[in-house]
Amino acid sequence: MKKKYTITDKTITIITGWIAVFTVIALAAWGVWTLHEYYVNEQTNDAQVQQYVNPVISRAGGFIVAVKYEENQDVKKGDTLLLIDNREYVTQADQTIAAIQKTEAQLAALESNIHTLDKSATAARYASAADKSKLWQKELDYNRYSKLYQANSATQQQLEHEKAGLEVSKADYDASESNFQASSSRVQDAVMEKAVLAAEIKRLKSLLARQELDVSYTVIRAPYNGRIGRRTVEKGQMIDAGQVLAYIVNEETDKWVVANYKETQVANMHLGDTAFFTADAFPGKTFSGTIISFSPATGSSFSLLPPDNSTGNYVKIVQRIPVRIKVDGPNGELALLRAGMNVNVSIPKKDHRE
Repeated sequence: MKKKYTITDKTITIITGWIAVFTVIALAAWGVWTLHEYYVNEQTNDAQVQQYVNPVISRAGGFIVAVKYEENQDVKKGDTLLLIDNREYVTQADQTIAAIQKTEAQLAALESNIHTLDKSATAARYASAADKSKLWQKELDYNRYSKLYQANSATQQQLEHEKAGLEVSKADYDASESNFQASSSRVQDAVMEKAVLAAEIKRLKSLLARQELDVSYTVIRAPYNGRIGRRTVEKGQMIDAGQVLAYIVNEETDKWVVANYKETQVANMHLGDTAFFTADAFPGKTFSGTIISFSPATGSSFSLLPPDNSTGNYVKIVQRIPVRIKVDGPNGELALLRAGMNVNVSIPKKDHRE
């Protein structure tokens, strides 16, 4: 019995046939386009957007009294992020200020004392000079009476009187000279003590500067324009110096893409070449960039345990070389890209051989 086809069956057959034809044409066109892309471009999907993501670290310890930011908040350079209880640091600084004032008062009193000691030393020097003159006069008198005694013009009693006066003058001069030397030594001692106090003041001022820095560290500010990441601290929490409090994405620096190309793909890539890429988050939008550097070694060479091919268990694996690409374009487009996004990079092939 012959099967009879209805008009509907014929229509379905025709439509199915055309769909198959269009499908084959589309697949062929896609295949040709893909082959063409691989022929004219070096492509990789092993690429991510990179940006400086730095930790916000506390330089002082204490209890947090206020948190001034929220997660994913945009911040400007100098904005206050956290406040730490600074009373202990302020008290220490006040104690150092008091110690400086006390030492400065001691220094002022010592300077006044040095002035008095210097006057005393001057008076002692004048007294010594006067006693020296008296001694000289007594020596002349004694010599004169000695000659008179030898000429029988003076008595033994007169000579002994002059000799006793000479000995007294010598003793007075020695005492005056010793007093002058002692006064001069006291002045020198006071000058040395003044230097010690001046050095102590310098030390205390340096200590105060350090303590004032500690006070300033209790106010944690944004180091640059950026966006804060996840918030992990709260008011009343105790933190230590050096503790990571948050992460901030630096918006002041350029964004870049690290494309990990196979070593067989980088032969004709050069600095300054233009690259195009699409982000998985925005498949219909094409971004552009410029090659700014090539890694000095393959990615595996920088790994924690780089491969050692001298062990005898050698299996050749194509290595990848990170290529750094600076992202170009207006700020509006750059704002769409976030650190860590996956992208597909295409770099037009160029024959640079002469």
